[in-house]
Amino acid sequence: MLANYFPILIFAIIGIIAGIVFIGLGTLLGPKRHYAEKDAPFECGFEAFENARMKFDVRYYLVAILFILFDLEVAFMVPWAVVYKDLMHSTGAYAFWSMLVFIVVLTVGFVYEWKKGALEWE
Repeated sequence: MLANYFPILIFAIIGIIAGIVFIGLGTLLGPKRHYAEKDAPFECGFEAFENARMKFDVRYYLVAILFILFDLEVAFMVPWAVVYKDLMHSTGAYAFWSMLVFIVVLTVGFVYEWKKGALEWE
């Protein structure tokens, strides 16, 4: 049974070795000296007028996380809906109840976020 996981182990080892090799090559072959001109911020041919680093409100990140959550929900539901008719002949009840549990868990999470005020912008 463990022999089935051997290709995954090989790919993981190759990936780790490749990452280490490329980072090492970049360190060895990359430029060694930093110049003030290279490290200076550059905006369309002009010197930077002010600090380019802006602080974003945490709510922007919250909106991004909520978007990813519901985007993943759609990514799971669309393929399920496409093959649901074929699933009815083999594992229809299991497919239905598993997706229903998935939707209920996401709905409970959404209601929790709503009640906690995560969706309030002001």
